[in-house]
Amino acid sequence: MKRRAVTPWVSHAVLVIGSLIMIYPLLWMLFATFKQNAEIFGSSSILPEKFPFADPFAAYKAGWNGLTEIGFSDFYWNTIVMTVPTVLFTVISCSLVAYGFARFNFPSKKLWFAVMLSTLMLPNAVIVIPRYLLFNSLGWLNTYLPFIVPALFACFPFFIFMLVQFIRGIPRELDESAKMDGCSAGGILFKVLLPVMKPALFSAGLFQFMWTWNEFFDVLIYVNSVEKYPLALGLRISMDTASDVQWNVVMAMGLLSVLPLVLIFFFAQRYFVEGIATTGLKG
Repeated sequence: MKRRAVTPWVSHAVLVIGSLIMIYPLLWMLFATFKQNAEIFGSSSILPEKFPFADPFAAYKAGWNGLTEIGFSDFYWNTIVMTVPTVLFTVISCSLVAYGFARFNFPSKKLWFAVMLSTLMLPNAVIVIPRYLLFNSLGWLNTYLPFIVPALFACFPFFIFMLVQFIRGIPRELDESAKMDGCSAGGILFKVLLPVMKPALFSAGLFQFMWTWNEFFDVLIYVNSVEKYPLALGLRISMDTASDVQWNVVMAMGLLSVLPLVLIFFFAQRYFVEGIATTGLKG
């Protein structure tokens, strides 16, 4: 009995300590926005020696107005314009393709599924040049089409595989019952399967949101106008505008950049964990 009573306290203590370790970088970034460069690099304390009560949000104001002629609000808007359609089209298109692989039989189905999975093995360094030449010939450079159009055509095999695994775990009896009630193939997908697939859809959308929101390398290749830079590149060029970088301003904008990701993961973590646990991707 005593061992059973002690075990929950030990588990909670370990979880609290682990949570503090995980959240420490975010807390350090938060308090660094209230410090000057000398204190950021010269002190190991997480708390500022002197809190700027006169203007506590000076770093946030300076960063949001922009260290260049372009404000950080422009980078935020560019990131939203690039991310939201990419996430929506990814979830829609990958759901349709996964439904086809999981519920329909067609010639060479296993072959095409293997070909689709084999593209997961291709590193980005191998396909970056062919993709650049393709997008250049289509006139898509310096736009967000290299991110949005592939999402429209389900060019993300990881999400297709994840959704296929989830659909295979849904009993086919639901499909047969809906078919007896007069549902077409599309009706079965939209009225029966998609409501049940909500956890997996949330997981796919959250993954794609994080990857696109933090995109740096591909944007650096395909987008060449500073006016169209997303947050990752906007934050980077803010450190190149002067030899004396105000790191409290950089930390403030970095914190605002990751804040949407933290909030979305916090509010959608139940669906995220459930989706991962039911798609065959758990460890």
